[in-house]
Amino acid sequence: MLNYRTIEIFTDEDARHRGRPLSDTVIEYVHSLKLAARCMVTRGIAGCSESGAVATERQEILSCNLPIRITILLPKALTEKVLTDLDGMVENGIIVLGELHVVGYKTANTFFPPQLAVRDVMTAGPVWITANSPLDDAARLLLSAIFTGLPVVDAAGRPIGVVTQGDLITRGGMPLSLGLLAESEDAGLAAVMADLARQRVAAVMTSPAVTIAAERPLLEAVDLMVSRDLKRLPVVGQNGCLVGMLSRLDIFKTIMREAPDWQAFTAQKIEVRNLRTVSDIARRDTHTVFPETTIDQLIKIINENDIQRVAVVDSEGKLLGLIDDRDLLRYFKPGHAGISYLFARISRSFCKSGSSGDMEQRLAQTKAEEVMRTDVSPVRETMLIEEAIRVMTEKTLKRLPVVDEHGHFTGMISRDSLLRTGFGQAR
Repeated sequence: MLNYRTIEIFTDEDARHRGRPLSDTVIEYVHSLKLAARCMVTRGIAGCSESGAVATERQEILSCNLPIRITILLPKALTEKVLTDLDGMVENGIIVLGELHVVGYKTANTFFPPQLAVRDVMTAGPVWITANSPLDDAARLLLSAIFTGLPVVDAAGRPIGVVTQGDLITRGGMPLSLGLLAESEDAGLAAVMADLARQRVAAVMTSPAVTIAAERPLLEAVDLMVSRDLKRLPVVGQNGCLVGMLSRLDIFKTIMREAPDWQAFTAQKIEVRNLRTVSDIARRDTHTVFPETTIDQLIKIINENDIQRVAVVDSEGKLLGLIDDRDLLRYFKPGHAGISYLFARISRSFCKSGSSGDMEQRLAQTKAEEVMRTDVSPVRETMLIEEAIRVMTEKTLKRLPVVDEHGHFTGMISRDSLLRTGFGQAR
């Protein structure tokens, strides 16, 4: 049996807190607690107060300031804090406290709050580009941003396509990912930009644009993103013009803000259905190397499997660190000749001329343990996916390594897997 209490506020429709209806303020406050508490507002059909006022729904009475009762059910341990906060909100009314003995408490993890619309989550006023713009303009905008896709609009501001990092590489001939390009020397960057400047956005963009209206439910937008395998959606207003962009990161920020503390729920012996953990979604077909693996061997693994990162583990399979293509560039870049050769190796477009024998020797002699990053933020298999989303969102990460209780590497999770699993729960 759970020890709960009820807090009831008897007031009326005219009650305000900082200019807003008191009932709205209290609902938002209880929602912000993210704990096992519920709030309900009911309106009476008639009543009177100590001031002598009489309220009724009869049509001949023009002023109908009807009575309102706000009921909050919450754990007993929270009562004192919540009462203190409510006392500062209620300027006209009576606050009543009662005891409750809860014999059963069951709830479901909804993941996506159903009341949210796309406009509540999207990034408003996004950066955009036109179809006739030089392609290097798009690349420069993407290089200076945390996003990897730009909406393309017509003269009226309506989305007609999207240009992404993938478009720049596959159709525009950009030899490196944006992350690697940002690590290149000025001369190399200038050469790539000069090649892109000869093309127009219209020639490489993905079109037509798949859009979502700002007023549509967030669940509908997520369904579209999952079913079409999209990382982002241009958001349009009633006139069809671009008003925002919706990305996975926008959605995850919302989940982090809205989701309650499910671990606290279960600790209170509250039955929560549909809870999923990292172990349910981790990719097991990930690649690992040992600390003594040489970099030329590692690059071969990256190229043959079309991946961007590998995990470094010891002989027992415990995670030691991660290596991705950017780590390789950072390690070899300072003071080393032949960096263009390393760029070519990592970007899977091998140099036909100008190969550096010294660089080949360095790659064959350098070991993974010298290059790997150890600040990799692994997560446990038992972590709830909402908590994994919080970690990825706060650190702006796209992937996380997964370990078991003994620190053994078991796989990776991505934003895509988190979104798909969460949407599966919502459905």
